[in-house]
Amino acid sequence: MTAPTEKDIRYAFEEVVREYQRAKTIFPERFHSRHEAYAVVLEEMDELWETIKHNEPVERIREEAVQVAAMVMQFLAELEEKE
Repeated sequence: MTAPTEKDIRYAFEEVVREYQRAKTIFPERFHSRHEAYAVVLEEMDELWETIKHNEPVERIREEAVQVAAMVMQFLAELEEKE
């Protein structure tokens, strides 16, 4: 397996940003607490794990991984805003 290229990394980052923006249009509120943020990230991780366990197509696994990253991005952004 080869290391991702800069192009691969840029594409992945852009996917995460698009998913973050999409999610914020559906759920515009901030996380109410760090516990809620953790729960949302954990739920997304569980969904990712399910796709992996069931050997779903790579596109579906990637979709779930992007959702995990988008929720982590939201958590990080909101942590920065508070401090």
